[in-house]
Amino acid sequence: MADRAHSPDSGGIHVTNTSGNVTIGDNNTVTSTVNGTPPARDPGQEELLQAIRRFRTDLRGVVASEQTAALDAELSDAEDEIEGTGRAGTGRLTALRRALTDAGAVAGILASGVAVGQAVGALLGG
Repeated sequence: MADRAHSPDSGGIHVTNTSGNVTIGDNNTVTSTVNGTPPARDPGQEELLQAIRRFRTDLRGVVASEQTAALDAELSDAEDEIEGTGRAGTGRLTALRRALTDAGAVAGILASGVAVGQAVGALLGG
């Protein structure tokens, strides 16, 4: 006699061999915990990440404009990329440099903005 708890006609749902989260029914909560080490960062990328964080904090004290909003979005994307992959790629660095240029005076008057510009320049080689 087959075990009814594991037979296909037992009336329940049986899920096996998942490589992700599974939820069935209404009002469920799924929590996913990723274990492991974050991607390794070279010192230049770590310096850029810390400068980005300081600059984003400083930008909150500046009168918002279209340029500062675009700059903050680029800073946020660069921060996410560094945290997720361990580095900001050349395309991201180039976009960040452009956003710094477009924001003009705001990036130049804040020491944290100058630090981001210097870190980006160093990573891009100039």
